[in-house]
Amino acid sequence: MVAGSAKAVVFATGTATEFGRIFRLTAAAPGRRTPLQRQVAVMARRVAGTALAIGALLLLVRLPTGQPFVETFVFALGVMVALVPEGLPATLSVSLAIGVRRMARRHALVKRLLAVEALGSTTVVCTDKTGTLTRAEMTVVRVWADGTEHAVTGVGYAPDGRVADPEPVRGLLRAAALCCDARLVPPSDGAGWRVLGDTTEGALLVAAAKAGLDPAAEEAAAPRVAEHPFDSGRKLMSTVHRDAGGYRVYVKGAPQELLDRCVAADRAGERRPLTDALRTEALAANDAMASRGLRVLAVARRPAPGPRPGRETAESELTLLGLVGMTDPPRPEVSDAVAACRRARIRIVMVTGDHPLTAEAVARRVGIVTGPAPAVVTGAAFEALDDAGLDALLDRPEELLLCRVSPEDKMRVVGALHRRGEVVAVTGDGANDAPALKHADIGVAMGASGTDVAREAALMVLLDDSFASIAAAVRLGRSVYQNIRKFLIYLFSHNIAELVPILAATFAGFPLVPISAVQILAIDLGSDVLPALALGAEPPEPDVMDRPPRSRKEQLFSRAVMGRILFLGGIQAAGVTAVFFWHIHASGIPYSRFTEDDTVYREGITMVQAGIVVSQFFNALAVRTERQSLFGVGPLSNPWLLAAGCFGVAVMAAISYLPPLQALFNTAPLAPGDWAVLAGLGVLLLAAEELRKALLRRRGRTARKGVTR
Repeated sequence: MVAGSAKAVVFATGTATEFGRIFRLTAAAPGRRTPLQRQVAVMARRVAGTALAIGALLLLVRLPTGQPFVETFVFALGVMVALVPEGLPATLSVSLAIGVRRMARRHALVKRLLAVEALGSTTVVCTDKTGTLTRAEMTVVRVWADGTEHAVTGVGYAPDGRVADPEPVRGLLRAAALCCDARLVPPSDGAGWRVLGDTTEGALLVAAAKAGLDPAAEEAAAPRVAEHPFDSGRKLMSTVHRDAGGYRVYVKGAPQELLDRCVAADRAGERRPLTDALRTEALAANDAMASRGLRVLAVARRPAPGPRPGRETAESELTLLGLVGMTDPPRPEVSDAVAACRRARIRIVMVTGDHPLTAEAVARRVGIVTGPAPAVVTGAAFEALDDAGLDALLDRPEELLLCRVSPEDKMRVVGALHRRGEVVAVTGDGANDAPALKHADIGVAMGASGTDVAREAALMVLLDDSFASIAAAVRLGRSVYQNIRKFLIYLFSHNIAELVPILAATFAGFPLVPISAVQILAIDLGSDVLPALALGAEPPEPDVMDRPPRSRKEQLFSRAVMGRILFLGGIQAAGVTAVFFWHIHASGIPYSRFTEDDTVYREGITMVQAGIVVSQFFNALAVRTERQSLFGVGPLSNPWLLAAGCFGVAVMAAISYLPPLQALFNTAPLAPGDWAVLAGLGVLLLAAEELRKALLRRRGRTARKGVTR
């Protein structure tokens, strides 16, 4: 209120208000654990159970050999502790944090660390159209009035251009401009023309200026005295103005909804009854523009009985002035992002408030729709669906477009997709989108055009509002999960190399252990943590978006992961066990005469420890890719991993050669030939893993050829 007095009537407070209803829907969203949270919990139980079982096994196996109970118990306890990867929590956190930083660089701000990995599990994306798939830079390109379509030139918000034959459409554009809350801001401080407010209204103001009208002068000549704001239910906005002839109502909104309230049409300045023929003509003009991908608004007016008519009165018995068609060009990067999601087997569902023909035209331009007949459902038809009908709709194989739906309908879609076991990402920008954003696995709010409520409810905020940022975030989320699996394989494979020599020595009757508990702890804490952190920073593999989303049921310790752990760990275990017993046998000393102070024994356990450290250096290189050759991505492309591996080898060299550390770990200096043998074991491991990957790639090519045939 600028002047005068008014009375405010409070008819609802707290949870009885519209914001209260939104709060209740949002607060009712159940707390969902991410797939990674569930899998880490399962992994922790399995690792703890395995460590206890192995500790008990060592205790039972070594006690009958005559070893003192206390010494055997402490050794088994040390091995149990060593089998638990102490650096895993820190490595997980750092890997997720690196993913957050990389996503922020791609204009995707993630509010929770665990949401990073959840993005990689996404199977369905429910996306808006305006601003997400398109630029949100509306430009009026067609005006339909008096049964004729008039072209409008110019692009953007600068009032540069013209309306073809503007005289018949000035009344329409004047009414549209008066029924706007937005304002055009002229260039200043190096910035060009821009809009304060809704971009659709900005486009109407620019079109009016191109027709020779001055929106500010028209507003001054016919000041606004009342308004009925736009809402997504009735899809209309109306304003009341005072001019020389009294009071007049101007209305703009969705063509179908506005036509239902019209009783007349303006033709050459004359008010004519809206016959079925005129109504059909207007609808045909609307469909023609919508099929070209234009967003269409209808404009109407009527005399007002007073300065403050009720909404029903103001928006009834209207006179249709015409239609305005505006384009919002797709973002240039969206087509590639949509293609990447399709290759990644991610389903994209467009959820928009626009006309079905407009939505389909844009969806075809960006690649969401490629088939001849997508499933297109409008708001009224959607509301008529029960849960079974909605489930059947989502089961259909065609591309799905939900048009003229309300933000509340998004929540029903999310719930139905969850019942199908999907991992759902949903975009939204308004306060009414908050419940759907909260119920989704990944709520994605618009940072540039979104409301504070939407940003608060979402787990991720797009700083540039672009769908391409969602695709980039999914790619990075998948790489985070891959990196987690990589350092799990790296960390757990050497546990096999630590355990097998101990069991082999026990069953072979060797009285001492090939590697002590303190040496195992030195490997875990001194040599493994930094390479694992470097693996967590590994960039995405080139084919990460060429694979389908992983199943919700897939575990971190899947069959493939366990297979690689056993394969790589088995090679390491065989190598270090062979090196130890070769060194012991080469001395010619009987097993029974070995003591902990024996030089040959100290050299043997040093070789076991050094063999694990060196083979882990090559193991870190081997696990960088799942299928691709290491030489395809470049052995030197992760310098942090090389530096971390060299640091681990340097620590091992210090343990071998520095007297204080020799006394602590009971080690001995190794000869250059010993290091050469150990390096050969590492090369053998890398070569075996490269051969395994080559066989996998060959099998994949054969399978694809079979599908092609």
